[in-house]
Amino acid sequence: MTTVEIIALTMGVAWASGINLYAAVFMLGYLGSTGHIVLPAELQIVTDPLVMFAAGLMYCIEFFADKTPGVDSAWDAIHSFIRIPAGAVLAMGAVGDTSAAVELAAFLIGGTLAAGAHITKAGGRILINTSPEPVSNWLTSISEDIAVVLGLWTALYHPWLFLCLLVLFILMMIWLLPRLWQGIKRMFLYIRDLFRGRYPQQSAVEPGGLPPPSNRPDGK
Repeated sequence: MTTVEIIALTMGVAWASGINLYAAVFMLGYLGSTGHIVLPAELQIVTDPLVMFAAGLMYCIEFFADKTPGVDSAWDAIHSFIRIPAGAVLAMGAVGDTSAAVELAAFLIGGTLAAGAHITKAGGRILINTSPEPVSNWLTSISEDIAVVLGLWTALYHPWLFLCLLVLFILMMIWLLPRLWQGIKRMFLYIRDLFRGRYPQQSAVEPGGLPPPSNRPDGK
């Protein structure tokens, strides 16, 4: 593999792992085991039938969990401890048998990219879950699955195109994350106020300029 192909594969597996780890592992295993691609020796383990079976099984579970409002956010929360380290390990394996410094650099960059993709996905899902209808969850989840498959395919067969698209994704992620954070923070504050017996949608002042009854000196 050329240097560009190695970089694209390294960044591709890290990015895909942050969105859908199991789809990424199964796709790599399938392509590697069928001879469509030649994986580095450190990634050959994903072609093992047991690994492919586990990845396929977990993808089937995630396929349904990821399309259920509320369950998808809980699933993402749990996978904060799975997708990010797995993305870092896969990125380190993708560089092949090189120096320890290169492997460590791939581990750090891959973990950061996986974390960014995961946070963007999870944050967007929390905001989407504020909508009562489930269609947006299904469409978003299916779009993510398609993006992972097409993204990895592009990284393997059109590395330069993938790297250009990845730069655009990173720029979009940098622009989007602060906005997602503000929306997530507002939602959690809203839930906190509800549990404390407050009602954020209630105005602090009643019509006529009087404060709510609980805030009047006479209690009326």
